Amino acid sequence: MQEWHGGILKTLFVVDDSDTNLIMAEEALEDEYNVMTVPSAAKMFSLLEKKTPDLILLDIEMPEMNGFEALEKLKAGNWKDVPVIFLTGTTNASIEQQSSELGAVGLITKPFSASELINCIKTHI
Repeated sequence: MQEWHGGILKTLFVVDDSDTNLIMAEEALEDEYNVMTVPSAAKMFSLLEKKTPDLILLDIEMPEMNGFEALEKLKAGNWKDVPVIFLTGTTNASIEQQSSELGAVGLITKPFSASELINCIKTHI
């Protein structure tokens, strides 16, 4: 683990099928967090077998398993206490309601700004 200002650096998983979004999130967060970029929900669950993050940033619109399905699986498993913030390209009342009902702690619309991302994360870890 990396040391940071005398404490342990928090670990974030950023799960998104877009390389561009993964790079943007990593660049925005790497100075303050240990960022692990993950290109799919399936790969996230493989990684979770080895490491539990302090927070997960999870894209909603992904092939194979979308963010809603992934969050349901997280909450049903050993990771129910890991806060999840959804990342989405489109937002509406239905998406916001479903996110909240499933237990997401936040919802960030893409494209996001670095400050918006950092402020939302700091609220939850």
